[in-house]
Amino acid sequence: MSRQSRWDSLYAIYARYQLASRADKQRIVDEFCQVAGYHRKSALRLLNGPPPGPGRPRRPKRAPTYGAEVIRILKAIWEAAGYPWSLRLRALLPLWLPWAQRRFPLSPALAQQLLALSPRQMDRRLQPDKRQIQRRLYGRTKPGTLLKHHIPLKTDRWDVTTPGFTEIDLVSHSGNAAEGEFIHSVDLTDIHTTWVERRAVMGKGQAGVRDALEEIRQALPFALRGIDSDNGSEFINDHLYRYCQGQQIQFTRGRPYKKDDNAHVEQKNWTHVRKLLGYVRYDSPAALDAINALYRNELRLFQTLFLPSVKLVKKVRVGARVRRVYDRPQTPLERVEACPKADPATLAQLRALRARLDPFQLAQTIDQKLERLYALAHHRSTPTPKMNATDTDLTPVERQTVQALTQRFSIPVYVGKAALTRATRK
Repeated sequence: MSRQSRWDSLYAIYARYQLASRADKQRIVDEFCQVAGYHRKSALRLLNGPPPGPGRPRRPKRAPTYGAEVIRILKAIWEAAGYPWSLRLRALLPLWLPWAQRRFPLSPALAQQLLALSPRQMDRRLQPDKRQIQRRLYGRTKPGTLLKHHIPLKTDRWDVTTPGFTEIDLVSHSGNAAEGEFIHSVDLTDIHTTWVERRAVMGKGQAGVRDALEEIRQALPFALRGIDSDNGSEFINDHLYRYCQGQQIQFTRGRPYKKDDNAHVEQKNWTHVRKLLGYVRYDSPAALDAINALYRNELRLFQTLFLPSVKLVKKVRVGARVRRVYDRPQTPLERVEACPKADPATLAQLRALRARLDPFQLAQTIDQKLERLYALAHHRSTPTPKMNATDTDLTPVERQTVQALTQRFSIPVYVGKAALTRATRK
């Protein structure tokens, strides 16, 4: 029975119930519960309450607790942080609040309201600005057969409590043309701390990947103890195998055609590489230098010092669904600080950097570098963008900018992390 039918039934028997005797009232309540499906206590509450009108009354809407200014500041932080999930957004607010107070007119009352926002409330208030991007290109990994029998398979679940055990992968920046030489991103993700390091290499040569891994090893604030890769020839080769033996690094690999074996780094391939650089083609030395300058400096500091991440703790099956339970959101630096084997000198430098750097300025610098980087892409070998530059949700300035960029470049997924991302929605 629908709500309106229930209300009509209540309206029809209310007057009769009020005039009935005690025994008749019990019979009326029994019939009403059976017909309308109410619990007996709910039925008695309605029948003994105020008389119902001919139509179902609407509950008055509650005035919003958080004003437009609080949501405007929240939206600005959300955009500057790269549109994180509400749980992560709630965790980064205390870290970003001192810098937000320098940029926005944040009174103590507004700051208290901003910190009081729950993740669910953030989802509701930011819902009109969220966009879903459905875009996927498959990788260009070719299986390597050399030394595969020397490198053991790892198929069990990661269960490490110390940093240094990582997953590694290669992300192609070839556009829609696989011929010729183009740039790849070497992406390394630590399992315990979620620390991510990337380097760009031209081509997928064995020596270049090994040199990139060595540079990443020196940049980590902890010792590199193990790597787990896919079966691509850029990893399954004698150069990397001997390098890992010389550095006493555990070297394992996943099963062929099983991307879930490297799920941690596959997720970072999207959030830390593809989401920023898109699917355009980069194949010039200038683009290589620009990508590495971004990976080594601003982007690295922004994501490790100011962006919290969550880790999956367990999965609980509830009926036909699986509920995922995550730990408390923490930045990679906070997870490293909790590890006793981290390098104290490196941690002290990173803490000093976090106290000195402005995350809003870092985000702005990253956007500017990304815009300059897009100009270095090879746009003839770039997928055709799916943009709607005439959408009414865009401001006139944003619409003109998207139209100009569409004519000048071919940007298939993102135009930086700024507000122009909304132009890529479905």
